[in-house]
Amino acid sequence: MAVEPDFNVFKKLSKEAQINWMVQHLNQDLYWVIRPIVKSHADTDDVLQNVWLKVYKNLDRFQYRSKLFSWLYRIAVNEAFNHVKKMTKHKNAEVENYMLQNLKDDNYYTGDDISLLLENAILQLPPKQQEVFRLKYFSEMTFEEMSELLGTSTGALKSSYHIAVKKIKTSLKQF
Repeated sequence: MAVEPDFNVFKKLSKEAQINWMVQHLNQDLYWVIRPIVKSHADTDDVLQNVWLKVYKNLDRFQYRSKLFSWLYRIAVNEAFNHVKKMTKHKNAEVENYMLQNLKDDNYYTGDDISLLLENAILQLPPKQQEVFRLKYFSEMTFEEMSELLGTSTGALKSSYHIAVKKIKTSLKQF
């Protein structure tokens, strides 16, 4: 999990100092939240820049009731999905095809054909199941950690994960 600031100290910092602390400590974590959604390094950097702009504009709205990373995570995920919607609409493409092509075209992607099959299967899932599957499978988060991050019950997350696994297995059996 991401590093969290001491809120008693953090609240006393200037807005610029708060942003600097977040960028220094949380930028990489947010990069890896966004990257699996948008698939390419260049798009991830673009989305991450938008996330920091949105955080800067809305930092005064953060209420310090939840973890800072939970708040940033939601902004990052929303920005990433908005980016995908905007790009697929702009290119008049289906989301799954656009995402797979984006992944294949990325110079930093080192996966093989099996990885692409898995990515294709994941892309067939609804966004919430994709998110839960990625957090559990790739990030190895516990359901309790996911519950805190997403504000969803562990039971609902377990159910989403198991449904996602079944769908992925069914999809992979076709190949």
